Amino acid sequence: MSNVTEKRLLTVKEAAQYLTISERLLWTLTDAQKITATRMGRAVRYDPEDLERFIEQSKSKRRN
Repeated sequence: MSNVTEKRLLTVKEAAQYLTISERLLWTLTDAQKITATRMGRAVRYDPEDLERFIEQSKSKRRN
């Protein structure tokens, strides 16, 4: 079982830093449904696994 203190979801700021992009670009990618976001009321959070999947998909597209 994972450590309870380990963060599961990232804030917009943390996710943008994780991807080394601006928060504005992250919002654009989220609105375009290229990156999955979890919404809880007004809060928006990102799963690091989804961010990794986005990175891998982006790599695949460049190779083709």
